[in-house]
Amino acid sequence: MKVVVLTGAGISAESGVPTFRDSDGLWEGHHVEDVATPEAYDLQPGVVQRFYDDRRAALAGVEPNAAHRALARLEEFLGDDLLIVTQNIDDLHERGGATRVLHMHGELLKALCRACQARVPWTGPLSDFPPCPGCGATELRPDVVWFGEVPYEMERIVEALESADLFVSIGTSGAVYPAAGFVQAATRAGARTLELNLMPSEGTHWFREARHGRAGELVPAWVDDLIAELGNPS
Repeated sequence: MKVVVLTGAGISAESGVPTFRDSDGLWEGHHVEDVATPEAYDLQPGVVQRFYDDRRAALAGVEPNAAHRALARLEEFLGDDLLIVTQNIDDLHERGGATRVLHMHGELLKALCRACQARVPWTGPLSDFPPCPGCGATELRPDVVWFGEVPYEMERIVEALESADLFVSIGTSGAVYPAAGFVQAATRAGARTLELNLMPSEGTHWFREARHGRAGELVPAWVDDLIAELGNPS
């Protein structure tokens, strides 16, 4: 069975990944959307870099939860027949044990050079504008897909959806495209579809089945059920 899993902010929220939003929806007086566009970066590069520096540093204080670990267990069972597509830019899937993970919105622990387009591992700050390890230009920015930019690996994602037997969405709002349209693509390809979310998403009606509750409880239970349904591989 070929399975495609889409994960969103809901799965990481249970690990305590901070949103950096105050009660008024602002981060240090800025709308979060104002630090997530190429135009915002051109206007205030230091502010944008510091926002992501803070997020990068905060990753050290959070750990994968039961949902991340359950997906790693499913990967161990299914092997190449599982693809985890995540909208999240953290590394909790990897730290939870998964290796077949595609970050469609980029990765917080990578930097992108605007001069040579290199994508390089990065754990420190970028707000001091260090040189690119490849070309030496001081053009490193977070390797994060901002509003108005095209998500990574869309061709690979579409191919996986077209061949999937089961598509599962975990912790997503169902409001952000193109990810919100994955369930429709999977349905057209004949796949079973399942939503696992804290509450019904905007796209719940597109799914054949939906279960609502905490990801840390729903995902391990679903993985147990699926492994039992498929039986031990021969």
